[in-house]
Amino acid sequence: MDFTISPEVDDLRARIADFVERELIPLEPHPASYDEHENIRLELLDELRDKARAEGLWCLQLSPEWGGQGLGKVGMAACYEAMNRSLFGPVVFNCAAPDDGNMMLLEAVGTEAQKERWLRPLAEGAVRSAFAMTEPHPGGGSDPTMIRTRAERRGDAYVVHGRKWFITGAEEAAHFILIARTSDDARRGLTAFLFHRDDPGWRILRRIAIMGPEEHGGHCELEFDGLRIPAENVLLGDGDGLKVTQIRLGPARLTHCMRWLGLAKRCVEIAQAYVAERQSFGVRLADRESVQMMLGRLAMNIEIGRLLVMKASWELDRGGFARSEISMAKIHVADTLHEAADVAIQLNGARGYSKDTVLEWIYRYARQARLVDGASEVHRMVLNRFLNERGRDFWSWPVAEG
Repeated sequence: MDFTISPEVDDLRARIADFVERELIPLEPHPASYDEHENIRLELLDELRDKARAEGLWCLQLSPEWGGQGLGKVGMAACYEAMNRSLFGPVVFNCAAPDDGNMMLLEAVGTEAQKERWLRPLAEGAVRSAFAMTEPHPGGGSDPTMIRTRAERRGDAYVVHGRKWFITGAEEAAHFILIARTSDDARRGLTAFLFHRDDPGWRILRRIAIMGPEEHGGHCELEFDGLRIPAENVLLGDGDGLKVTQIRLGPARLTHCMRWLGLAKRCVEIAQAYVAERQSFGVRLADRESVQMMLGRLAMNIEIGRLLVMKASWELDRGGFARSEISMAKIHVADTLHEAADVAIQLNGARGYSKDTVLEWIYRYARQARLVDGASEVHRMVLNRFLNERGRDFWSWPVAEG
């Protein structure tokens, strides 16, 4: 395993870091930078996206054919971590969820016609998108085999009825990827579809208020009552929906981790700056052993997270599925982000709990990390399944060909 990055990737990483320091960090303290849902104001976002595009820092995850930089997953890990030093980073560079995962999926499995219609506007930043899979009880959540939304084939189209919820970005999305049931077959009962927000037969029931700051477009509950989707808008093929979710969700979970590591490092950075100056009972906080132990533990856990992410990225780049590696990274990095925000708030005291720093924003955002794209408990169950299947080979080393 070689996690060395190329000079080209390092140059991109350094230019992203400079852009974040110069253009984004200075905006965070100002209330005028935010919309009513505590994310970057859309008018400001448009200005910053133009700057990022002009500096060649746009859509790193896609191939040059689609306006990107053609980075592999290892290169993405280095760059995504740098961009999410700021709250605003990923969306400015067009590397934020859910667009990020949707674009990679469309590039991987879309037909040429589908890519032109559905991918190109996303890659250009002209539209936003959503991935509609999760359903209210008793429908599908972490287990997609429980999905109840149905799409019935009628001639050259499918007609959809059902309900989805917690669909990220739905209120701002123009392009949607929908997972619906087309048969009761255990393995081939789901199908993936593309539809546009202007298509009749569906509606947003509500934007669900959440604990933390929201992505643009919120987290919405959707109802489908006769949405008609042409057969040409099926991704891969009828019955390939489970395969589509596997192709999309694995790398998307990993890119979450890449970004979360950037926020975790930012928490440590804020804590370090404060304890270096703050004194209590005649002693600088940075000189107290208890503080040093807290920050040392965070430094270790962040580095463990980086190694887990890099191992999973390396495995994907060499053509593997990295299922256990991604689950391990997802569990550990989600926990580490929450710990980093919590410790940084504690060390900053009342200042950390206030809105004088971005720590409280990160703390509220971090709580969802242990839930999104599969709860931590589900990923632990996945790891146990792999352990039972592989036995001692669960911990085997990759061996070079002789």
